[in-house]
Amino acid sequence: MEIGVVELSRLQFAMTAMYHFLFVPLTLGLSVLVATMETVYVMTGRPIWRQMTKFWGTLFGINFVLGVATGITMEFQFGMNWSYYSHYVGDIFGAPLAIEGLMAFFLEATFVGLFFFGWDRLSKVQHMVVAWLVALGSNFSALWILIANGWMQNPVGAKFNPDTMRMEMTSFYEVLFNPVAQAKFVHTVSAGYVTASVFVLGVSALYLIQRRHTDLARRSIAVASAFGLASALSVVVLGDESGYDAGQNQKMKMAAIEAMWETEPAPASFTLFGIPDQETHETHYAVEIPYVMGLIGTRSLTRPIEGIDQLVEEANQKIRTGTIAYDALMTIREQGADTPADVRATFDRYSEDLGYAYLLLPYVDDPRTATDDQIALAAADTVPGVFPIFWAFRIMVGLGFMFIAVMIFFFVRASFYRMQFPRWSLYFAVAAIPTPWIAAEMGWLVAEYGRQPWTVDGVLPTALSVSHLGVWDLLITLAGFVIFYTALFIVEIGLMVKYIRKGPHQDVEETEAWMERHTRRLRAGRADDPISEAAIQAE
Repeated sequence: MEIGVVELSRLQFAMTAMYHFLFVPLTLGLSVLVATMETVYVMTGRPIWRQMTKFWGTLFGINFVLGVATGITMEFQFGMNWSYYSHYVGDIFGAPLAIEGLMAFFLEATFVGLFFFGWDRLSKVQHMVVAWLVALGSNFSALWILIANGWMQNPVGAKFNPDTMRMEMTSFYEVLFNPVAQAKFVHTVSAGYVTASVFVLGVSALYLIQRRHTDLARRSIAVASAFGLASALSVVVLGDESGYDAGQNQKMKMAAIEAMWETEPAPASFTLFGIPDQETHETHYAVEIPYVMGLIGTRSLTRPIEGIDQLVEEANQKIRTGTIAYDALMTIREQGADTPADVRATFDRYSEDLGYAYLLLPYVDDPRTATDDQIALAAADTVPGVFPIFWAFRIMVGLGFMFIAVMIFFFVRASFYRMQFPRWSLYFAVAAIPTPWIAAEMGWLVAEYGRQPWTVDGVLPTALSVSHLGVWDLLITLAGFVIFYTALFIVEIGLMVKYIRKGPHQDVEETEAWMERHTRRLRAGRADDPISEAAIQAE
């Protein structure tokens, strides 16, 4: 197949989006972990917690800056590569993007500066508040972006206006509280918390292997394992919610995740292992677990999950009714205000299927003249690539359960075994550092690739969303992004490795003052906590 504008536009956006998301989850999670550590410092006054806050805060800052640099280029692409998409749904999609910039990003960026340069200018409590505002801004950024993305998955609160040829918002409340968007937000944020926990766990394990900064490392493992365990459990629970929403609103995606070619009697089983074959509509070597997929997709034992073949037949019918809406739309465009009322009534009746008529445009210039064979081809296009979605989902889920096991192990060792960790577990924690990013990227592959052939599900096909650019325009900009992002990746890794090797900076004066103060209190018998002489020396 010849690579064209649509494929190159998709490739460019996929590359920039997935690269940008390398930074997002660590920013989300580290912001909360750093704020938590500073809260402990304010409550206890122990310098070790200030040292931890500054060290992990430095790594957060490096990641934050590069995340901003990669995120800005993504927004440019909406006007550059996806201009028709921006025109068609800009009234809805643009609102949360604007709010994200005005409300969340400015909040986050402003207080990031105060966090790094306010240590000696703000009181302890004031600086702690700043740290929490940075975390709040980070999470608000994710909220508004995911509201926009959730609307693309489940376009509620909007209606197509045939007179303006654009989607227009009818209810901001419905867009804001879109169940798909809310489920995506909490699931994505929890995944970010797991990412940061695994990162902190792995770097701390490296310090223990090297026998450096052991006190900071052990305390960091204690915090990361507790935070990570709660987050990993929530990811699984909230992932189940996302699966249920997909079963209600994106049935083709759910069928592709399971490689369910034909509708099975309820409750459907979950295919633990298999090799989907999209040509023969079979899944070879399938190993199934009864009932599980039915519970995930429908939360019942009686409702079936529709199979791919049945959904293709439904798409075939929607394409036919969509052409009726398309015919009425063309009449409205030609006659404008003079359009007969019965034509507008016909359009209103079938307008929900208008997007399906657009699926015919790659095969015929006028959907009204499409043949049965062309309609069948367009209906078959509603099936995304089953094999990559099937396995991306299973990799993501498998890693999710691994995170739970890892966090339980380190939490138990930190809580009940005096923070003593077997050497093999430390090496495993270091090796596991990349795995949350793999899980996150697999999750986005399922979400975005599983939505194809739609940019906005059921409303606007991807093939219709692109700008009128030439192939060479896209090849040149794609090459530019690859070079630019590769340079940023090298900078990111270099800075992270540099500061991890350097380790935390110890404030000698504050530590000595703290030790002297608490030593005097212990010897005077006025200590307010069960701290020993040995513990003071360890601090």
